[in-house]
Amino acid sequence: MRSTIFWLATLLLASCQQPAPEQAASVKKERPAYAIAIHGGAGTIRATDLTAEQDAAYRAALDSALQIGEKILQEGGAAIDAVEQTIRFLEDSPLFNAGKGAVFTHEGRNELDASIMQGKDLSAGAVAGLTVVRHPIAAARAVMEQSPHVMLTGQGAEQFAREKGLEIVDPSYFFTQQRWDALQRAKAEEATRLDHDGQQGYQQPSTTDYKFGTVGCVALDQAGNLVAGTSTGGMTNKRWNRVGDAPVIGAGTYANNETCAVSCTGHGEYFIRWAVAHDVSALMAYKGLSLAAATEEVINGKLKVAGGEGGLIAVDAQGNIAMPFNSEGMYRGYAKPGERVVAIYKE
Repeated sequence: MRSTIFWLATLLLASCQQPAPEQAASVKKERPAYAIAIHGGAGTIRATDLTAEQDAAYRAALDSALQIGEKILQEGGAAIDAVEQTIRFLEDSPLFNAGKGAVFTHEGRNELDASIMQGKDLSAGAVAGLTVVRHPIAAARAVMEQSPHVMLTGQGAEQFAREKGLEIVDPSYFFTQQRWDALQRAKAEEATRLDHDGQQGYQQPSTTDYKFGTVGCVALDQAGNLVAGTSTGGMTNKRWNRVGDAPVIGAGTYANNETCAVSCTGHGEYFIRWAVAHDVSALMAYKGLSLAAATEEVINGKLKVAGGEGGLIAVDAQGNIAMPFNSEGMYRGYAKPGERVVAIYKE
């Protein structure tokens, strides 16, 4: 009897010392040295919408952006630098709705928004309604690092950018024929519609012109720090200095070293009301969900049920990547040591 009890006790002690299967898996899995993900907007993006040349151009631009950020991370650079430089490249590309490729407002202006956040201390900076700053993401970082504030808007934000020595350009720099033509189509469609009172009403552009959105980047560096950044030209034919989710911390951008870094793209009003970027972090922190489960619940659960269209990119503290979207497509990509993916459609 005693020998049996001793044998059972030995087995029990041994089992207590062994990690559970999922714990053992987590012990074996090492965090990659770095991880980076990018997006160039989500919406009605189908293979039939792009020519072979356009498809190749978008993939090349996404790959070039990844190379910029990955090189910084490979060399031991900070995630904040990788995110800013990657987004600056995307802002300079006329292919994406940010910076040089920004869409036009109803009045024919380009109004630019951006934000950036560091997970190590939850510091953040944002700008909205810029018209002369070449790189809004640089202005957002300057607000974070060189001011006591989180968000600056309009002329005040532009004055701040000038004082900090950021590159200022003439508004004509942002003009592209493609975006101008999209505005004219949107206004023509708007003129044919009437609101419920019989008066001409404000309308969103058709899906044909609304398929190009925000750009963003999230990164994990070798020090274990997470950073997220987002930049956009907003919505074609927007009025009244409308601001979407991109510069709103917790809606379009969020980072916390304890959980994840998130950058969103899509119909901004929904992302603001559902606090999408922060909700992903909260689900991980409060419910213990994985990055994949949390992003899926928010994008293809809560947001989709509410009628919101779009997607996000995210990286967690262990270097896992998630890029869910509920639209037809999303320009996206990610890189880790030995891994690189660039995609557009539901592949």
